[in-house]
Amino acid sequence: MLRRSIYAGDWYPVERSEIERYMTADAPQCAARAIICPHAGWQYSGMVAGELFSMIQPAATYVLVGPNHRGIGADAGVYAAGEWETPLGGLKVNEFLAKSIIEHSHYARKDTVSHSQEHSLEVLLPFIKYTSPDAMIVPISLRNYTPEICKDLGMAIATAIAKNNFSAETVIVASTDMSHFLTATEAKNMDTMALDRIESFDPAGLLAVVKEQGISMCGSGPVAAVLWAAQELGAAAPELVRYTNSGAVTGDYDQVVSYAGFLIPAGAGHI
Repeated sequence: MLRRSIYAGDWYPVERSEIERYMTADAPQCAARAIICPHAGWQYSGMVAGELFSMIQPAATYVLVGPNHRGIGADAGVYAAGEWETPLGGLKVNEFLAKSIIEHSHYARKDTVSHSQEHSLEVLLPFIKYTSPDAMIVPISLRNYTPEICKDLGMAIATAIAKNNFSAETVIVASTDMSHFLTATEAKNMDTMALDRIESFDPAGLLAVVKEQGISMCGSGPVAAVLWAAQELGAAAPELVRYTNSGAVTGDYDQVVSYAGFLIPAGAGHI
């Protein structure tokens, strides 16, 4: 099955020269276990995403976990077969790894419905195709953010990667934006509480503070799942690369959406 690009030419550019504009030339690259990346229209968050993908060594497979904004489909929907279209060409699904993740999870299910209208992973794929032309992907859309489901998914991802010897060639990507439609000052105050939990490698604490403080971070569940996976794979602590908001583009700081990019370096691993 081919998953068509829905938002190309709207949320992100289709011309290679335009995509290159968002990359950071000559950025030093490191081996990453995971990244946490925003997913807004590129005019707002593309520089953060481009910087992150410029900083990491190309991978053979990317496991992407994003929020299910539409609330349709499975609690944890894995696009388990086929190919995703991008302006630079298709990205095939790593069907073997997708199947293994489903087999090691109590909640992950083969599901295309949850991906049918979702933007949170699609907008990141041109960066992957540009930096890793031959890469494969495992797209996962997460609808249910209970700690049990997030941890289950994270551990299933880690187990599937480790047991199938994909550790050296796989990067895990969590897709999220931060606070929505607050003043820039209010957004930063709220986001700081969540960013502190990410930097402390505390996925349970992240889910708790987002819920308790009402932080409008749309991908707290995907980030928590990826933090659990990265921990299990022995990654180093997350490093904040950039924090910004839409006001930096529009000039309107009275109502912003904020964005953060994190790099999670690979470690020795312990599975």
